[in-house]
Amino acid sequence: MVMDHEKQRARYVAGSEGAPPVPPPGGYRNARRQAGPVVSPPTLPGAVATVTQEDARKPANALGWIALVTGILFAVILLVTLAVGGTDILYGVTMLALQLVVVAVIVGSLFSPRARLLGAIALAVTLVFNVATVGGIGALQTSASGAYDGMKTEEQKHEEAYPGIKDTDPQDALTQQSLEEVRAASEELFADVRARVTEEFGYEWVPVGDEDLRPERNGFGGESMLIEYTSAGWATTEPIQDYSVKLEVMDVIDSVIAEHGMSYLYSFNDEYSGMDPTLIAKLYGSADPREQHTWEYYAENYPEPMRFYANIFDLSNDPTGDFLKAREAQSARTGEPLEGLQIVVIASALLSDADRAEYEERLQEYPGFF
Repeated sequence: MVMDHEKQRARYVAGSEGAPPVPPPGGYRNARRQAGPVVSPPTLPGAVATVTQEDARKPANALGWIALVTGILFAVILLVTLAVGGTDILYGVTMLALQLVVVAVIVGSLFSPRARLLGAIALAVTLVFNVATVGGIGALQTSASGAYDGMKTEEQKHEEAYPGIKDTDPQDALTQQSLEEVRAASEELFADVRARVTEEFGYEWVPVGDEDLRPERNGFGGESMLIEYTSAGWATTEPIQDYSVKLEVMDVIDSVIAEHGMSYLYSFNDEYSGMDPTLIAKLYGSADPREQHTWEYYAENYPEPMRFYANIFDLSNDPTGDFLKAREAQSARTGEPLEGLQIVVIASALLSDADRAEYEERLQEYPGFF
């Protein structure tokens, strides 16, 4: 019997070297597996992404739409205000306060996940269209066109059209020399001065620059009907550097202009001008006329508007070369000689004969106004 069991065991284990022994019939005692706690499988990364995408697909809430609509409406308001020329309104307290409200709504929407996208769009719109950018465009447009009417009252507009000059009797322009009379008188004066100086000293002359007419400002933000006249000038072709010759030239000019009803020549560059010697030296190169690079003399025919100027430029009194550079720049602009005598006439607040009737008519709208 024992032998039979051994043979049976040998049949199971034959050819199974190294394998674990076959358990006995019925298995091992107490071999049942103990039940343990249930462990949930780990969540896959894709699951989180799926949840987030689902949340993103949810429609934006009301705050996002409010922010977007508010930003667009504010941009439209700014553009309409700009279109109608209300540059002053753009910088008003109301518009600035409205912009702060819009910004507050947009910033609030950025803190809500479901409103963030629309809030970002509204923010982009507001960054492009805001008081600063649109107001800047409006200011440039107003400056280029001169359209400041939105800031002026009807009274101010009326004053702006005043044909005369503030604090000046408008009748003066009617009683004094006209533009045409000053032009003719200047040409006669120049002709006589040139002839006498050439006769006495042999100097030749060349014309300098062109006649210049500029509207006078009326003092109320507009232009008057009066003109500032600067004649074309004349200059000698030769320098005048000798001190005694300069004095002689000015004496000859003085006698000629007296014949034309003008005052004696007044010197700006000597000690009798009343200016501080330091200022004289700064303007004319020295406080001593013998060492000055510029002499400047002046005469007028008050109460008429003509003012006559006679200047002498002398580069021999320019040790630093600074005045030479200034004269070279001036010569490049006008073609005038670097040195020598120059004469010119300037007159202010002139009325043209062609404008006289209109000037008198417009003055009727301003009784006692100046």
